[in-house]
Amino acid sequence: MPVNKICCIGAGYVGGPTCSVIAMQCPDIRVIVVDKNKDRINQWNSDLLPIYETCSWPAAITLSEEPGLEKIVFCCRNRNLFFSTDIEAAIKEADLIFISVNTPTKIFGEGKGRAADMKYVEEAARTIATISTSSKIVVEKSTVPVKAAESISKVLRANQKAGVTFEVLSNPEFLSEGTAIDNLINADRVLIGHNDTPEGKDAFEDLCSIYTRWIPRDRIIGTNTWSSELSKLASNAFLAQRISSINSLTALCEITGADVSEVALAIGQDHRIGPKFLQASVGFGGSCFQKDILNIVYICECLSLREVAAYWQQVIDMNEYQKERFTKKIIETMFHSVSEKTLTIFGFSFKKDTGDTRESPSITVCKRLLDEGARLHIYDPKVFHEQIINDLVYATRDPEKVNKSVNIFSDPYTAANYSHAIVICTEWDEFINLDYSNIYYSMKKPAYIFDGRKILDHQDLSLIGFEVFTIGKRIDKPHVKITNGV
Repeated sequence: MPVNKICCIGAGYVGGPTCSVIAMQCPDIRVIVVDKNKDRINQWNSDLLPIYETCSWPAAITLSEEPGLEKIVFCCRNRNLFFSTDIEAAIKEADLIFISVNTPTKIFGEGKGRAADMKYVEEAARTIATISTSSKIVVEKSTVPVKAAESISKVLRANQKAGVTFEVLSNPEFLSEGTAIDNLINADRVLIGHNDTPEGKDAFEDLCSIYTRWIPRDRIIGTNTWSSELSKLASNAFLAQRISSINSLTALCEITGADVSEVALAIGQDHRIGPKFLQASVGFGGSCFQKDILNIVYICECLSLREVAAYWQQVIDMNEYQKERFTKKIIETMFHSVSEKTLTIFGFSFKKDTGDTRESPSITVCKRLLDEGARLHIYDPKVFHEQIINDLVYATRDPEKVNKSVNIFSDPYTAANYSHAIVICTEWDEFINLDYSNIYYSMKKPAYIFDGRKILDHQDLSLIGFEVFTIGKRIDKPHVKITNGV
């Protein structure tokens, strides 16, 4: 059947950008994104969207020069793109429904700390079955464990009305926050898992007809639903594994005098390996990597594949070790104490070009420093101040300590005033181009910089007078020091 109306349940980091791009590329299709969270929907309908996403793509397919998420939403909103809390009306009208709700790691019960919590997916499926008065294609867009589509199908079938049928597809997202719009426009592949039945193949073609408006047909891959679900988890696990692999070498490089950046360059020149995801850092974060690996670990343990589970668990363990090692280096370098010292944190999002803080290494670093009695000045260009405070209160479980010891700033220079050290936790481009000579003279001496993202010119900083430390490399002391900016 032709798809004329699309409903997306969930107005988060997946549903919002995905449906915005679909609305832009398919102006004849009415797209409605719904969510129970009124504040989030109000943000989508305002001038200040809840998500920050940049974009860069070929000019031939742009609305104007290099639009980001904001330009797409502002152009399509109230034309064929709508954001609403009226879930019932949107489901009734839709031909195709994306389920893009959150699937967090369980925090209690069986599988606590590893298994995905599927309650929101199940709730969405029950709502669809209860409300629907016509047949629908239901597309699983959330990151889910293997055979989740089968569970969704069972819920739908058990609650469907006479004459109403559902066909369930698995269409995982492969978005990298900060470049999500580009990932959607110039997708490496679109993966659609479907049942090997005439109805399943028809539903597959219906969803294909949407993506082929801008994606070449040969980039759309059809699989069974289980392969589709596992491919999503495996893709993120492989990417995280590369980061943990290069990070595992940083301690060795620091001891031996090797430079991890040079090692990564040499490794990346091998065409069998390639250069991507070999940038050593304080560690990976975000909503997907850790959650998806833990999901694999839990599935393997449930299936008695203990060796496989232990293999993937080590990727997580190495990431935690890297964050702890970086923070320990800060404390040891500053005379084994940061108590009552002011440290300026540059960057709180888990990566540049996004305001998302989920599983951000900065949270772990800040918590550890607060536990040691430090005072923190925090600056991030895109993370809301309230989000930073909420994250640290949740991490420390100590609102009084956070309110007493944390100050949030809207300017990096003000944040660095009178501080003992600067800690780079996010690789924002603006941090590269700051006037570090002026920053140095505003700080207490000795003035330290701990570059957890390896983005700064360490020799120049040393010449200015900073005590510089980074990951995976020893910084030689300069013989000449800049005085009074000369």
